[in-house]
Amino acid sequence: MTLSAPQMGVGPRALLRRLREAMVEPVAAQQRLDRTVELIAANMVAEVCSIYIRRAGDQLELCATKGLQPSAVHKTRLRFGEGLVGEIARTAEPLNLTDAPHHPKFAYRPETGEDPFHSFLGVPILKGGHVLGVLVVQNQTQRHYSEEELEALQTVAMVLAEIVASGQLIQLDDAVIDEEITPTRPYRQNGVGFADGVAVGKVILHAPPIKDHALFAEDVTVELQRLEQGVEQLRQSIDSMLSAVDSSLIGEPRDVLEAYRMFAHDRGWVRRMEEAVGHGLTAEAAVEQVQSDTRARLSRQRDPYIRDRLHDLDDLAHRLLRFLAGKDNGSVREYPAGAILVAHNLGPAELLDYDPNRLGGVILAEGSPGSHVAIVARAMAVPMVGMVDGVLDHVKEGDWAVIDGENGEIYLRPTQGILSAYDEKIALHEQRQAKFTAIRNAPATTRDGHEIELQMNAGLLVDLQHLDLAGAQGIGLFRTELQFMVSSTMPRLGAQVSFYQEVLDTAGHRPVTFRTLDLGGDKILPYGHVRREANPALGLRAIRLALARPALLRYQLRALLMAAAGRGLRVMFPMVAEVEEYRQARALLDVEVERLKRLNQALPDKLEVGCMIEVPSLVWQLGALLPLVDFVSVGSNDLIQFFFASDRTNPQVSDRYDFLSPTVLGLLRHILAECRAHNLPVSLCGEAAGQPLEAMALIGLGFRAISMPPARIGPVKLMARGLHVEQLAQFMDDLFLRPDRSVRHLLKEYAEKNGVIV
Repeated sequence: MTLSAPQMGVGPRALLRRLREAMVEPVAAQQRLDRTVELIAANMVAEVCSIYIRRAGDQLELCATKGLQPSAVHKTRLRFGEGLVGEIARTAEPLNLTDAPHHPKFAYRPETGEDPFHSFLGVPILKGGHVLGVLVVQNQTQRHYSEEELEALQTVAMVLAEIVASGQLIQLDDAVIDEEITPTRPYRQNGVGFADGVAVGKVILHAPPIKDHALFAEDVTVELQRLEQGVEQLRQSIDSMLSAVDSSLIGEPRDVLEAYRMFAHDRGWVRRMEEAVGHGLTAEAAVEQVQSDTRARLSRQRDPYIRDRLHDLDDLAHRLLRFLAGKDNGSVREYPAGAILVAHNLGPAELLDYDPNRLGGVILAEGSPGSHVAIVARAMAVPMVGMVDGVLDHVKEGDWAVIDGENGEIYLRPTQGILSAYDEKIALHEQRQAKFTAIRNAPATTRDGHEIELQMNAGLLVDLQHLDLAGAQGIGLFRTELQFMVSSTMPRLGAQVSFYQEVLDTAGHRPVTFRTLDLGGDKILPYGHVRREANPALGLRAIRLALARPALLRYQLRALLMAAAGRGLRVMFPMVAEVEEYRQARALLDVEVERLKRLNQALPDKLEVGCMIEVPSLVWQLGALLPLVDFVSVGSNDLIQFFFASDRTNPQVSDRYDFLSPTVLGLLRHILAECRAHNLPVSLCGEAAGQPLEAMALIGLGFRAISMPPARIGPVKLMARGLHVEQLAQFMDDLFLRPDRSVRHLLKEYAEKNGVIV
C-alpha cells in the first residue's frame, strides 16, 4: 500500500538556519557531519538520512547516517552506477522510489541494516556540474516523496556541496573533491592545435563567475527583490546589445545574444531561481544551484545542438552573478601581459576584444580548426589549442599554463621541468622567427630559380597589418563574409564600399582576390533567418545561397565594383558544383557592370573573374569551365573533405584521410594539367598551403601561387628557398600510383635527405 507524504517537520529555511548554526559549532568534522544528518532526518520526518561522499576512483563512501547501522560508516562503498546511490551519482539526477528493494539497480549491503526501509529519496550533491556525493532519506512505509520534499532536499544538497568542498564536513585527504573544485596538481591534456606557436603565462578566464557571496538568506524578501532587479538588468543589457549599431556589438556574436535573450526571458529559469531563494538561499546561491543542476543535465545530452546551449546558459548565469554583485558586466578585464585566455568557446569578434600584444595564447574547451575564431587567431599570430574537453573543470584564474599550438598540448600548473623544456622551445621558436624576419622581404625563389608567389588569407581589417609583417605578396583569399558576420545588421552599401576601398588601399600594388559571400553551413548571419538543415555543410550555402537570394549577391558585387573604380578587381565565386552555377553568378556581375555604365559611374580598370574549385564534381567539368574564367583557385579544405566525405572539423573522422595521400596528389595534378592546357592561372588556398611539408608537395606538383595564414608565410618561404623543384618533381613522379594511404613519410625522408626545412 502506498501512503501519502506526511507533513515536513519544519520548513527548509528553518533547516538551513539550523545547518548554518551547526557549521560554526567548535566540534570535529565527523561530529558536524553526524549533526547534519540528524537535522535533515528530523526536518524531513525521515527514519534514515545518509550522506555518501565521492572518493578517489569514482567510489561513494557512506560518511554519515542517521538510521542505518553506525558501524557501516566509512566501510560501505559503492561504485558510480552501482546500486541506487551509485546510479544517482552516475546520472546526476534524483531518484524517488516507493519500494526501493524491488528496483533493478538496488544493491543490498547487509552491514547497513537497511532491510526494513522501502521509501527512498536520493539527490546528487553537485558543485559546478560535478557530483561530489549523494544525499539520501528513507522511510519504512511505502510512500512517494512530494515535489516539495524533493526540492527541499535538493536545496540542502546544494548547500552541502559548498560545505563539503570547503572541508568543513570531512577531511579530504584521500578524496578527489578538492582537486576537482580547486585544482592544484600539474595537469596535461591533448587537444587540437588551431594556431601555431608556444606560450607560457597566467590563466585568465573569459567572463569568469563571481564566487564571493553568502549562501544563506538573511531576508528572503530582500533576496527575491535583488534577484528580480538582477534579472531585469540582465534582460535590459541583452536587449541593448541586440539593438545597438555601434562597435560595442562586435564582441558578442548576434546569434549567441539571441540565445541569451531567449533564455533570459524564460519564465521557467527564473521561477526555479525564485523557488531556491524561497527555500532560504541568497540570490547568488540560487543562480548557482539552478545552473549546476542544468549543467549536470545538459552535459549528458548526445544532441550537439543541445550541448552547445550549455555555453549560452553558463555565460548567462555568470552575467547575472556579476549584476547581482554590482560589478562591471564587461567581458574583458585588465590582465597581465602574456596571459593565457581559457574559455568554453569564443566568437571571432570576442577574441578581437583582447589586445593581441598582451595575449599569450588561447585554450578552448570546444571549437574546431576551421572555425572563424581559429582563423582570427592565426591572423593575429596568437597560439591556440582547442577541443580540450573539460579544461575548465581543471583550471582556475591565475594558474600558470603552457600552450603548444604546434603539438596541440596544454599544461596547467606545469612543473619546473616542463617550464624549462618549454623555455628552450620558446627560445628555438624565437630563433626561427628571427630567420623568418630576415627573409621577410626576400623573394620565395627556389634553388633552381622558380619564383613561388606566397599570398595570405584575410577577412578583417586587422589582418591587413600582416601584409608587410609577413612579407606576403598579396591576398589570395579575402573572406568577405566575416564583415557581415561581426556586424549587428546587414552592412549598407556605403559601409561595404568603404570597407573594400580600405582593403585595396592598404594592399596597394599587391593583388587582392575577393571571395564573394560564403554563408550558410556553420556561418550564420546574426540578423538572418536560420532554417535548420539536417546537413548544413551540404545544404543551402555559398553560391547556392547567393543564387537563391540574388539581391544579396548583386548588392555585394555592386559594392566591390564601386570600391575598385580606377584599379584592378579580382572576384571569385565559392563552392561552385556545376558550370551553370558559375554562368548565373557571372551574369549577375555583368548586370551590375552594365548598371554602373548606364549611371556613368567609374568601373575597375581591369576585372578578373574566377571560380573556386571546392566541389569534386567540378573537377570533371573543367573542360567546359576554364574557357569561361580568368583564373581558378583550389579551395583545398572543402575539396579534400568532400573528396573523402569526411568532416575535417570532426575529431572522430578528421584523421581518416591525409592530404599527402596518392589520391589527393593525383587529383591536384589533374587540375594543374587541365589549367596548363588552357593556359590559365591557378592557385591554392587552404590549411595545407601553410604547412611546409604540404606546401613542398604542392610546389613539386606544379603550383606556383599558394595562399595561407600570414603567420605561416615565414616557415613556407624558408622551406621554398632551400628547395630544388625539378629534383623534387622527378622524385614525386613515383608517388602517385603507390597503394600507400599516405606518402607523408616518404616526403619527410626526402626533405631530411636534401636539407629542406619543413
